[in-house]
Amino acid sequence: MAIASLVIGACMQYVTPVSTCCTMSSPIVKVNTHKLVPCISRRVGAIAVMTSLFLTTEAIMSDKTAKSLDLRITVPDQTVEEAQSVVRDHAQGLLDVKSLLDSEYWRDAQQELRKNSSYLKQDFYTIIQSKEGSARPLLRRLYAKLFNNVTKLDYAARDKDVARVQECYNNVAAALNDFLSRI
Repeated sequence: MAIASLVIGACMQYVTPVSTCCTMSSPIVKVNTHKLVPCISRRVGAIAVMTSLFLTTEAIMSDKTAKSLDLRITVPDQTVEEAQSVVRDHAQGLLDVKSLLDSEYWRDAQQELRKNSSYLKQDFYTIIQSKEGSARPLLRRLYAKLFNNVTKLDYAARDKDVARVQECYNNVAAALNDFLSRI
């Protein structure tokens, strides 16, 4: 009983005076409990804020929460050989979006486009970093051209502009073939 009241007393501010009575075994704290006002210490408040920020960040960065562009550039442990082995599959996945675009499944096309382009972006970045310095500027320009066209294609699909979708898809396919022929 005395321990519980001490723990409660440590977390509460007292509005009324507290009387204590000391005996040989342990002090007894008598508190008027219906006049206690709860307070939060700075430490508890800081922990609560940091926890909520951490959980919010986890929710935002989770792959399950949204089908949006992935902001990570490289896979942490991806080697050049792994990137080169899957780059053609990811490129084919990007080109396979055409069937969704032709069927005018705009939302599905955008999701597939974003998913495949993020994988392809990681693969290309890893491959570009493995090349010697003189080959990198050209590959970076092709990389920028490809993914700028992917972004334009995404916007065209959002706007449901069939003519612009076709033009942007052709630009993506040409840039992708040009990039793949140089690596």
